[in-house]
Amino acid sequence: MSKTASPEYNRLKVVLAEKKKTNKELADYLNVQPGTVSRWCTNDSQPSIATLFEIAKYLDVKVSSLLIEQ
Repeated sequence: MSKTASPEYNRLKVVLAEKKKTNKELADYLNVQPGTVSRWCTNDSQPSIATLFEIAKYLDVKVSSLLIEQ
């Protein structure tokens, strides 16, 4: 049985790469486990709205740039 790909809701992996930041650096800033950031980057889970605002602040981007438009 194959695993269905998770829907993509965020662009966190792309924006981290654009800003030359690592999952670990973001995890340290947010005081979360690196695995949590990894799951966000693969869209296996999603950060809360409040956390999205913290991520945007850290990466110096608009919150909207972290989300995929539907």
